[in-house]
Amino acid sequence: MTLFDEQNDLIQRIDQFCLERGLPKGKIEFRNIPFSGEWGIAAPLFPLAAADPNKSGPVPQHAQNLAEALKDYLGLPQGFARSEAVKGYLNLYYETSQYAAKVIDYVHFAEHCYGMASLSGKTVMVEYSNPNTHKPLHVGHLRNVILGSSVCNILEANGDKVIRANYIGDIGLHVIKWMCNYEMYHAGEEPPADIMRWMADLYSEADRRFQDEPGFEEACRAYFGRWDAGDKDIEALWLKTRQWSMDGFDQVYALLDARFDRIYFESDVEESGKVLVEKILELGLAEDGRPENPVIIDLDKLLGTKEEYRVAVILRSDGTSLYATKELPLAIMKFEEYPLDQSIYVIDVRQSLHMKQMRKVLELMGFDWADKIFHLAYEIVNLPGNVTMSSRDGTVVLLDDLINEATERALSIVKEKNPDLSLETQHDIAEMVAIGAIKYPMISRENTKIVTFDWDSALDFNGQSAPYIQYACVRANSILKRGAVTDTHAQTSFDYELEPAEVNLIEHISRLPQELAKAAKDYKPSLIATYAYDLAKAFNDFYNQCPVLNTEAKIKAARLALTSAARITIENSLHLLGIKAPQVM
Repeated sequence: MTLFDEQNDLIQRIDQFCLERGLPKGKIEFRNIPFSGEWGIAAPLFPLAAADPNKSGPVPQHAQNLAEALKDYLGLPQGFARSEAVKGYLNLYYETSQYAAKVIDYVHFAEHCYGMASLSGKTVMVEYSNPNTHKPLHVGHLRNVILGSSVCNILEANGDKVIRANYIGDIGLHVIKWMCNYEMYHAGEEPPADIMRWMADLYSEADRRFQDEPGFEEACRAYFGRWDAGDKDIEALWLKTRQWSMDGFDQVYALLDARFDRIYFESDVEESGKVLVEKILELGLAEDGRPENPVIIDLDKLLGTKEEYRVAVILRSDGTSLYATKELPLAIMKFEEYPLDQSIYVIDVRQSLHMKQMRKVLELMGFDWADKIFHLAYEIVNLPGNVTMSSRDGTVVLLDDLINEATERALSIVKEKNPDLSLETQHDIAEMVAIGAIKYPMISRENTKIVTFDWDSALDFNGQSAPYIQYACVRANSILKRGAVTDTHAQTSFDYELEPAEVNLIEHISRLPQELAKAAKDYKPSLIATYAYDLAKAFNDFYNQCPVLNTEAKIKAARLALTSAARITIENSLHLLGIKAPQVM
């Protein structure tokens, strides 16, 4: 089943029109007319006019003549209320009640696949989250996880095969400090149920000791020496404690409904990065300043540009690796493992120069897929008062704490709205509302704009927020339950004069496929976030202006069908954002 079979029939008749007049086929394509109270499609005749071997006069005038001829040839096709030939366009306007019924019936036919595209054949990897082990996941990490997960949902719904990747920082001084502190002061301890908090507390303790405790920094340096020498006991502890960290991450990922198909570790590319540096030197792309200076690639000098790419440092003067040392072999590994059409990095906007340099270095090395690397940049998250998140000072807020506080706040609202629900059900609903309230502000704002998290707006049931959208869904459920709707696959009939609020809601419902396509093309979940809010608002306007249950039978049936389609579409749009829709609230 397709939404508008009329367009296929029209194309066939237009092909016949062209055949009879000796005109080339395939030059006419329909596009939607911008909605202004009625629905329609338009076909520009200019390409056909320009390709007509027998055209006489200017193309615009010939296009108008063809539009008028085609209008007369087609007559008024079935399903359309009127047609017009204007300024070289053939405009066809749907019969409102038939169009409305088609939209609603198609939503019920597709259900939770409504809006989703057919398979594109593209394979896309999205790398996101990228935390460091032995350190806490805090609010500063939140936007990355939520943005990356939503982009994956949107690309999958748009037909792409998506590989969700996570690049974990599992080596470095922060790991050495944590393990040294653990062995000296917590040897033998096992993590409690709240793994993340325990790991975070030990990290903060180790960092304080490193800064303030005499002798601890020296102990860490000695510990690093043993690690570097291949001490088996330290390696075993590292693998064990790394897994503790991963288990803690998984607890938070489960709450946020984030998942990964491929985990890369920084340690996987530590040595291969150093080998790659030597290859870059052999290619004559880099300058070796060791032992006094680092290994660099002066990209502007190589390319003859001025302060566009600057200098990429790819190895320290002492031979130790940097971020770039490991990122280059990781990029290569991805394309060796998967036939990628796009490799997307969800990384802080401050890494823009690094990403630009990395793409250019890979291109200079001869990798023709370098232009398939895309940096999806995002800005930071602030607490109210523009306090930036940090894991080293008092402004840090663990994700666990934020989720727990959001759940408690949501629970008090749920208890007030629906005190008769069981405590277990109230808590389940509160968690859905809480996660939605946290996620929505992170993706409703443009990626490259700073987000200041605010409880009042995040949990506002009357503002642009997830709870507002979720509540619209709950309201629809309530109407359908009271209306005793059991069969949503019966054909819908709008055999009456539709109210403006109904027409507006149907228009919003019909837009999901094109909004999804646009969001996938631009990697912008914010477009879906705005659409979901507008859809919920259109539904609430319909609810307030159009009686559903207390009206005559044929209108009641149509409005119940419209309510059901609205609920499906709201749920589908929330799913793209990674937000669940409660049945009650």
